[in-house]
Amino acid sequence: GLVVVVGGWFGYKHLIKEPKEQKAMSQMWKAQDLFEQDSFQVALENPGGGYLGFLSIAKDFKGTRAGNLANFYAGVSYLNLGNYDAALSFIQDFHPAGSVGPTMKYGTLGDVYSELNQMDKAIENYRKASAAAENELLTPYYLKKEALLLENQNQVDKAVEIYHKIKSKYPNSNEAPSIDKYIARAEALK
Repeated sequence: GLVVVVGGWFGYKHLIKEPKEQKAMSQMWKAQDLFEQDSFQVALENPGGGYLGFLSIAKDFKGTRAGNLANFYAGVSYLNLGNYDAALSFIQDFHPAGSVGPTMKYGTLGDVYSELNQMDKAIENYRKASAAAENELLTPYYLKKEALLLENQNQVDKAVEIYHKIKSKYPNSNEAPSIDKYIARAEALK
């Protein structure tokens, strides 16, 4: 029985899953190229040349890394197109791996909830994004987004704390050069 189970797993992995993964990745490059050119609707539906869009890849290659990644691309595309409910659905279906993936997922969810005017959920997701992994580029970026929303929600003290954290912990980040003006502005609101 054990031989059958191991043989079945081996056969599935090498004869079905890996070829399906390779096919999905070879289909996705055209949609990714269009995504990078801000052609979000075309990347979602029909990149042309016989290549599939993110929607088809997410559906037809579900269970593969490419299908999972297509969910993220589709969610970000819908976010940029202003279809926030669809963006939310696709981003929630994205299951990130590694250290940067969770940061990107939660940060994008923060953006979607912000656009949906659900500020508590946006703040929560920006907090999760900045806590998901220490990253000199992304962590201070999402900390600043969280602080700006806190400031808009009249939670100025919390915003000031975050601005100071960016200043002290991430002095080489893109946010650091202008952080003093945010601190000064928030301090004036107290």
